[in-house]
Amino acid sequence: MPAGCVRRLGPVSELPPDSSGRPDPLDTFDEIIATETDRDPDLAVIEAGSRTLRTQGGPPQAGVPGRPEDPEVDKALREVEAELATRWGETKLEPSVSRIAALMDVLGEPQRSYPSIHITGTNGKTSTARMIEALLGAFELRTGRYTSPHVQSITERISLDGAPISAERFVETYHDIKPYVEMVDASQEYRLSFFEVLTGMAYAAFADAPVDVAVVEVGMGGSWDATNVIDGDVAVVTPVDLDHTDRLGATPGEIAGEKAGIIKQDATVIMAQQPVDAAQVLLKKAVEVDATVAREGLEFGVVARRVAVGGQLLTLRGLGGDYTEVYLPLHGAHQAHNAAVALAAVEAFFGVGSQRAEPLDVETVRKAFASVASPGRMEVVRRSPTVVLDAAHNPAGARVTADAVQEAFDFSRLIGVVGASGDKNVRGLLEAFEPIFAEIVVTQNSSHRAMDADELAAIAVEVFGEDRVQVEPRLPDALEAAITLAEEEGEFTGGGVLVTGSVITVGEARLLLGRG
Repeated sequence: MPAGCVRRLGPVSELPPDSSGRPDPLDTFDEIIATETDRDPDLAVIEAGSRTLRTQGGPPQAGVPGRPEDPEVDKALREVEAELATRWGETKLEPSVSRIAALMDVLGEPQRSYPSIHITGTNGKTSTARMIEALLGAFELRTGRYTSPHVQSITERISLDGAPISAERFVETYHDIKPYVEMVDASQEYRLSFFEVLTGMAYAAFADAPVDVAVVEVGMGGSWDATNVIDGDVAVVTPVDLDHTDRLGATPGEIAGEKAGIIKQDATVIMAQQPVDAAQVLLKKAVEVDATVAREGLEFGVVARRVAVGGQLLTLRGLGGDYTEVYLPLHGAHQAHNAAVALAAVEAFFGVGSQRAEPLDVETVRKAFASVASPGRMEVVRRSPTVVLDAAHNPAGARVTADAVQEAFDFSRLIGVVGASGDKNVRGLLEAFEPIFAEIVVTQNSSHRAMDADELAAIAVEVFGEDRVQVEPRLPDALEAAITLAEEEGEFTGGGVLVTGSVITVGEARLLLGRG
């Protein structure tokens, strides 16, 4: 297909054959898609109005920062953290972008000084953002990445060139915008929230750098999320599922209605595999704003993957062609799908499928994916016994984590350490893990949102049975208990521990186990 052309929606079988005339070694793609997608075939009314995108055809990322070693810098950072903590937390929301828009106005609209890739969805946003960042960096673009929540340090949320900004720069950025924040506070019915101030800091830091492109993850939803004062050239929607149902809606379709708010006029939408009702809503929004759509499983996707040491080896079909022998040092089928979405997003950003037909340089793509890290996502932090951290905090996330653990590890006995937030579907999360946990140690993290360990234990007993549940309210005690249980069968018998249930639980466990 010539560069600049788009085609109407159709099945993958309509794609022209390899122009080289050679047999396509990836002829199982249609079969894979047929088994991996669950779509309503009768979306013609909506899909007929949308455009789809497909042509024929960095340096290693830094880990999670710890506290600053300089006592004065640490003190200054703690003071900023304390001031931010006086504002509305991330779970208290007034659905409006009026305050953040006012802040952008007095700051001189810094978010409009660079192009952006905007990411929403329920699960996989941060990992996908990290992959996009790595790809862009490998192609020698200066990147800014804004993600949430953080695993250990608040400075993780704002990254430049693949690394969290320094504590000094974080403090400096806060003080740079503080007078403007106070000006907006005085003019609004409600003060700017914690997340709104951080968003303002990120956009200001990116403009000051300056960056070539910003990779921005929404905090919650999309339409009224504080990040949604940007007009993303590329809008990415990772899988939509049930989470924050009290604020976003009770069905994937209702939730997708909020998340569709990041899809802007004439943008390109990169859409991961979705529930049918969510796909309908997203496609309808794309039609309304004349956005171009590329859908996982049709215009791009995972062709093949196999488990490899420390991760997996992938063949990805992108918008510009096929990318073989791509090593991804992350575990799980869900990370392979995140990689396909990230690749398509970067292709779309570079105009593959609209301004150019040729694919991205495959060696650069391989180099980028090989450098990806995603702390707290299927992360091994100890051996003998193996301790894995994963920030799954809702049933959908727990299900993919359970599958990934069984695929990547051959545990003869797996002990779960779970500390969850009280506002989550905890029963659904525990039910997803029940088949793979021999026993579970329930605990709680230090957050005010944490579910009480005894309350969590009561639900766990209903799911696992009393004999499989142990209660340790303190996380250090819970980790020690779980490691002891995993070692009961002997040092070389394959016992393991999975710490999960909350990003905060994982972050605190990471510190306790000597990471960061």
